[in-house]
Amino acid sequence: MVASRGFYRVNLRHGVNEVGTGQRHTLGIIFMTLSKRLSADNGRVTTDLFEDIHTSEPAQQTLAPGAVLLRGFAREAGAELLARLELVLAAAPLRHLVTPGGHTMSVAMSNCGPLGWVSSRSGYRYEALDPLSGQPWPPMPESWRALARRAATQAGFDKFAPDACLINQYLPGSKLSLHQDKDENDFSAPIVSVSLGLPAVFLFGTPLRNGRPQRYRLQHGDVVVWGGPARLAFHGVAPLADGNHALLGQRRINLTFRCAG
Repeated sequence: MVASRGFYRVNLRHGVNEVGTGQRHTLGIIFMTLSKRLSADNGRVTTDLFEDIHTSEPAQQTLAPGAVLLRGFAREAGAELLARLELVLAAAPLRHLVTPGGHTMSVAMSNCGPLGWVSSRSGYRYEALDPLSGQPWPPMPESWRALARRAATQAGFDKFAPDACLINQYLPGSKLSLHQDKDENDFSAPIVSVSLGLPAVFLFGTPLRNGRPQRYRLQHGDVVVWGGPARLAFHGVAPLADGNHALLGQRRINLTFRCAG
C-alpha cells in the first residue's frame, strides 16, 4: 500500500485500486481492515479484505419466485461448520467424480447423511453407501441440519428435513456448469446451499435450459434457498477466482442440503 499525492494505491491480485484520502467512513474501515490484514499476512492483501464491510445490499434478496439469497445467514456459524466438516471428510474423503459422459469434474465432492449423491459412467444417483469405502456415509451433523432448517424456514419453506448433504470443494479455476437438481424423488422440498470460504459468482437461471442466468456474488456465510416454482431452475458456479480466505485459504466449500429419498 503506497501513499502518494493524496491517494492510497492498494495493490490487489486482480488489479490496482486508487481511493482518495479525503473519503471517510467506509474508507476508514477499509484501511483499518487493510492494516490488520497486512500485519497478519506479512504485507500480502487477502481477497477477504472487504468481507466485514457492510454494503447497501439487502440481507435477504429474492432471486426469483421461490428463490431467496440470505446474505451472511451462516456467517456466525462458520467456524463450527468447518470444525464438523473436518470430521465428516475424515470418514468420507473428497473425490473427483466422473460424469456419465466420461468427464472428470473439477469440483471435489463428498457427502454426509443417510443418502449421498454420486456420479459415474452409469449415471447420476443417490446411494446409501460410499462407493469408495462400501460403508454408510457419515452422519449429517445435527448443527448442519438445524442451520439448513432455519434457512429454509426463513425463505418460506417450513418443515425442511434434509436427508442428504452434498459437499463441494472449489479451488481456483474450478467451476460447476449450469444444471438442474433433479435426481431427488420429491421436488416439493427446497434446496439449501451454504457458501463458505472464497467468494464465488453464482449463476441462477430459470427451469428452461435456454433461460439466461443472472449472476450473484456469494460470500462466506451466504445461503441460497430455492424451491417451489424455482426448484428446477438451472444454476451453476463460474470459475472460482484466485484468493486467500482467512479460514479456508484458497478454497471454497459449498454445503448443499436436499430431501433426496
